[in-house]
Amino acid sequence: MTRILVVDDEQSMRDFLQILLHKEGYAVDTANNTDAALKKLKNSGFDLVISDIRMPGTSGLEMLGMVKELYADLPVIMITAFASPDDAVSAMKNGAFDYISKPFNVDEIKSVIESATSQKSEPQSREQLADSFPGIIGKSREMLKIFDLISRIAPTPANVLIYGESGTGKELVAKAIHLNSKVDADHFVPITCSAIPEELMESELFGHVKGSFTGAIGDKAGLFMEADSGTAFLDEIGELTPIIQTKLLRVLQEREIKPVGSTIIKPINVRIIAATNRILEDEIVAGRFREDLFYRLAVVPIRVPPLRERKGDVPLLVDYFLQKYSRLLGKEVQKISSYALQVLMNYDYPGNVRELENIIERGVALASTNIILPESLSLAGGLRENKQRISGEPLFHAVENEQELFDTGLDKVMARLEKRIIRHALEKTNNSKMKAADLLQVSFRSLRYKITKYGIN
Repeated sequence: MTRILVVDDEQSMRDFLQILLHKEGYAVDTANNTDAALKKLKNSGFDLVISDIRMPGTSGLEMLGMVKELYADLPVIMITAFASPDDAVSAMKNGAFDYISKPFNVDEIKSVIESATSQKSEPQSREQLADSFPGIIGKSREMLKIFDLISRIAPTPANVLIYGESGTGKELVAKAIHLNSKVDADHFVPITCSAIPEELMESELFGHVKGSFTGAIGDKAGLFMEADSGTAFLDEIGELTPIIQTKLLRVLQEREIKPVGSTIIKPINVRIIAATNRILEDEIVAGRFREDLFYRLAVVPIRVPPLRERKGDVPLLVDYFLQKYSRLLGKEVQKISSYALQVLMNYDYPGNVRELENIIERGVALASTNIILPESLSLAGGLRENKQRISGEPLFHAVENEQELFDTGLDKVMARLEKRIIRHALEKTNNSKMKAADLLQVSFRSLRYKITKYGIN
């Protein structure tokens, strides 16, 4: 019989969980503090620990660290009445199997317990863990932490918020969570919030009925219904308008949607994984993002580190992209010179993995031998030298001298400069607005507005 230790300073919570879990066929013991829990763990073999986070004396988070140090393979589920993203991050980083907020749904905690107790007792090695997610390249300590977190949260229904700069691979992490979850593997629906015009957002997400607005010539299910029984990946979640944020909150709370123009409410079963390159806590303070929606989305937060923070993965990524583009471009470029690799190791990658991929693709395309040399990288990427050179070119000079600035006025000078920079970014990305927005580190919607404002063709 599976043995569970419940640790909570509240007698009522210990009694409730003991009764609930006994009915489910588990053997349950309880402790009211960390010291008592550690003594019971030492004297008896348990298969799972369920602990409150905030307790008098030694906290649940401190106890978690002690338990994982003594019994590395023992799964621990943390529960708390004080939903805090900091607590969630600390719990998951320190090895918690999952994190549940009070008051919790009984079916939810039963599902998490079932997942925790069904895991193999032997932990995965570093190599096994890195190879478990073939779509994501990396064996650095930072990425292994993410792989471990994915393996723990994927089987649960918890919503996930992925933080990370543009180009770090947030969608790959979302797909890995989806493919290792218990939902329909075919129902992964990516939604780029900034790419949908504001006036069409509600219809695209929740659907509409025929005649609900001009152009609605038939019923439309909407992207959330497409993701039913699966996962909806909301990229650039910080771009949602306040109205859509409110409607999304209802979806998360009530698990139902109402298409535009319809009076019929439809139940929906969808897991939400959101991603952003913004600091949503700052957006909340500024009044641009709902705090209650944030806590619904960030049940489990994951931060994907920029490439400059995991330079040890650069050689692996380079090798992967060399093979990929040698095959796609029909060339036999299989190696990179040690000096060329050192150039890449010394670069900071403002565009992250996406930029490295672009550099290697162009390097393979332009290589005249079967090995990438430093000069190929210079031709391919431009890298830091090109950025320094471009910043001094007349292209980015809005005025020739001080007097012209005073004659023209600051607003017009800044508009002139902004227009030139946007034109240049579009030229650099072959007129791809999405790539230009990433290059300029602005939202797609903001760039589209400025292109219209300045009449850029």
